[in-house]
Amino acid sequence: MKKSLSTQVTILIVLMLSLSFLCACSNDNEDNNSANTIKQTLTESDKNALLFMLEEEKLARDTYIFLNNEWSLNQFANIKNSEQTHMNAVESLLIQYDIEYNILPIGEFANQDLQNFYDQFILDGSVSQINALKIGATIEDLDIVDLQNYIEDTTNTDLISVFNSLRCGSRNHLRSFVFGIENSGSTYEPQFLTSEEYYTIINGSHERCN
Repeated sequence: MKKSLSTQVTILIVLMLSLSFLCACSNDNEDNNSANTIKQTLTESDKNALLFMLEEEKLARDTYIFLNNEWSLNQFANIKNSEQTHMNAVESLLIQYDIEYNILPIGEFANQDLQNFYDQFILDGSVSQINALKIGATIEDLDIVDLQNYIEDTTNTDLISVFNSLRCGSRNHLRSFVFGIENSGSTYEPQFLTSEEYYTIINGSHERCN
């Protein structure tokens, strides 16, 4: 049976009203999502922390690239790629918060302390495989402590989340380097972590990091 013209018009009006309602709901959801992604407060100290950690993760990556070319050890081959991932995570926050940054070529650092570390690490790491592995452990040792200090000094949950993930990765890297050192008949003494912190990490299991 054919519907009357008035019935068809009524149906059309109902459909148009339904579509309008759905669009309104969609806009509400978009507004809510936008609200959820509003940037948090980032202090000058937080900005400096991000810029420093970008270069400290670069220090790890660049050193491991060099040492991998020297010794072709699995630790350096694998972990140098992880350090690039760490750099990417910090870089994403810098972009999110519109912070200007610059990544220098391999082996070059804006921070003079990190430049001095790199220059010394590649010299010492060229001496022996054991030295190279100990340098890897030293970098992760330093990284864990610096990340923890920055985590304690901020209330920004974006930064805390990323830095906690990086710290988790560094604990795994430290275990890997120490395993290689001990398998080679040597030992590593923590340079930055306390003995208690160090042995807690070393005696722990491999972690799954977000």
